[in-house]
Amino acid sequence: MTSHECTPPRLEGHGLVRRFRGGAGLRGVDLTVSAGEIHAIVGLNGAGKTTLMRVLLGMLRADEGEGRVNGVGLRDADAATWARVGQVVEQPLAYAELTARGNLEIAARLHGIEPGRVAGIVDHAIEEFDLGRYAPVRTSRLSLGNRQRVGLAAALQHGPSVIVLDEPTNALDPAGVILLRESLLRRAAAGAGILVSSHHLDEVARVADRITVINDGRAIGSLDPGGLDLERAFFDLVLTDDEARRSA
Repeated sequence: MTSHECTPPRLEGHGLVRRFRGGAGLRGVDLTVSAGEIHAIVGLNGAGKTTLMRVLLGMLRADEGEGRVNGVGLRDADAATWARVGQVVEQPLAYAELTARGNLEIAARLHGIEPGRVAGIVDHAIEEFDLGRYAPVRTSRLSLGNRQRVGLAAALQHGPSVIVLDEPTNALDPAGVILLRESLLRRAAAGAGILVSSHHLDEVARVADRITVINDGRAIGSLDPGGLDLERAFFDLVLTDDEARRSA
């Protein structure tokens, strides 16, 4: 048994339901992310991946079901609970008028880092995500990919035990993808629980311990990260589910 196996789930949702006008949303999703685990969720556009992440982060309230972060119910989570979370969902934190370094300093303070430690943590994040040449540059002048790097660095630099990333490789160049991959693997090895969504099945397979397929607001099955043809397996699951719903 590893040391992580004795730790309660970093992130969990049980029977999560979120209704929207028009019918889209979540329809009773169960999901857990264990300490030391990278759990990927994949699905077509509109399947409910981002909604699930927003519910688990308390950005949206579930109509039914329960979510927990590090064992704390979402309704009871306080500032100290959320200080142990790092997330990039929809848009990374990046104030256009601030430099890359300025954004990282603000993010560190927002996550409760003591003033005396901010500079060291920011320096490490700049090195980890290869942002040295961009540190003094206003974020508004950075490319989309480098703004994404800044947002990811801001979300991860405080050493969160829970990490939630929605399509984090979007806009990243190959070098940025590799930096992120290595960063997530290091953090999982240190005990973080990581939930990540992606359209890039091959990239997900390089890091994920589990892959859950989301369709029509439901978890419909899983994929083997070591499988030979993930794309075919993914579409087989989705098409089978769509046909079953139509026939019902």
